[in-house]
Amino acid sequence: MTHKTIIILGDGMADEPIPALGNKTTLQAAETPYMDLLARMGRNGLLNTVPDGFAPGSEIANLSVLGYDLPSVFEGRGVLEAASMGVEILPGELAMRCNLVCINGEQLVNHSAGHISSEEAEELIHFLNGKLGDETFHFYPGVSYRHLLKMQGGDKRLECTPPHDIPEQPFRPHLIKAAHPDAEATADALNRLILRSQELLRDHPVNRKRIAEGKHPASSIWPWSPGYRPQMKPLSDIYPIRSGAVISAVDLIRGIGVYAGLEVIMVEGATGLYDTNYEGKAAAALEALKDKDFVYLHVEASDEAGHEGDVALKVKTIEYLDARIVKTIYEETLKWDEPVTIAILPDHPTPCAIRTHTRDAIPFLIWHREIKPDDVQCYDEFAAREGSYGLLQGDQFIKKVFNPD
Repeated sequence: MTHKTIIILGDGMADEPIPALGNKTTLQAAETPYMDLLARMGRNGLLNTVPDGFAPGSEIANLSVLGYDLPSVFEGRGVLEAASMGVEILPGELAMRCNLVCINGEQLVNHSAGHISSEEAEELIHFLNGKLGDETFHFYPGVSYRHLLKMQGGDKRLECTPPHDIPEQPFRPHLIKAAHPDAEATADALNRLILRSQELLRDHPVNRKRIAEGKHPASSIWPWSPGYRPQMKPLSDIYPIRSGAVISAVDLIRGIGVYAGLEVIMVEGATGLYDTNYEGKAAAALEALKDKDFVYLHVEASDEAGHEGDVALKVKTIEYLDARIVKTIYEETLKWDEPVTIAILPDHPTPCAIRTHTRDAIPFLIWHREIKPDDVQCYDEFAAREGSYGLLQGDQFIKKVFNPD
């Protein structure tokens, strides 16, 4: 009999105790009867998803959740998102994530240009490519504020600050710096591009309209996370699965799925925000599980709420995940003849207090029908500390998921 596996990942779902919630975390404050049920019936633990020497980004954490050796495979977010977008990265080409951000005066207001729509962003990216694109640079539109910049002959040895790490801070101290003397020309060229984009975007009709509507304009590009084409083996070459699928609203996770040999399943209405199509994602995951061994179901909403510092919204996104995805998948797979393993976790914390990622270990649960439960009674950052799996590192989590005790 085949054994099927689904990982449900609530991006940035973990947090720290929040005074406004009576010193509970958002996971503790949220009503999550189904995650609590699976924690009670399953086994629990903590997972370090950010190895030493790496920043706590979603690209690092999700690759780590899937068991990849980061020093061997990581080449930045840009190349992963390029894979999702169908953009080939050739030898001699550097790829970077390219945010549209809101800068007011000298201050980077937010990393998302006020969560600009994909339609508005596409118009701006095509405009910038027409003005700034040449034999060296090319811009590719993505989803909302997340885009791709490709550079011929660029040197990846750069120090780049993720824009979500510096909300409401001056932007100039965080412009790109060379981490090696040979990369100085690359850093200088990219910084010129950033400053030129600000001049070009200032009076664009899309931004004039957004300002008139009381929205944040997309007033600058912000390239970061540079890399070359990665060397990643498909998961089926490493673990006991024959086929798999990834479901996500964001190019980064879909790109990881491409390199991991997973089928990318698009869900209409998947936004990456609190208003995403939870029911559609759950239905797509169940359908994929019928003929595949493994599904990686990623939901971005909690991470974005954390970046906004919106405690109430983050609690709501966690409750939506529980009621509209976890409940559906648990109750439906319970009726199936094939056993299904369900694992639930975030990739990293995104504490509302600081509005960016941290490298703290994250809580996880693993459940299937035959598993012997531990003593944990609910799912959150503190309860998981008492779980029978303890603190896991590297590929220990994914090995437990595919071969649960």
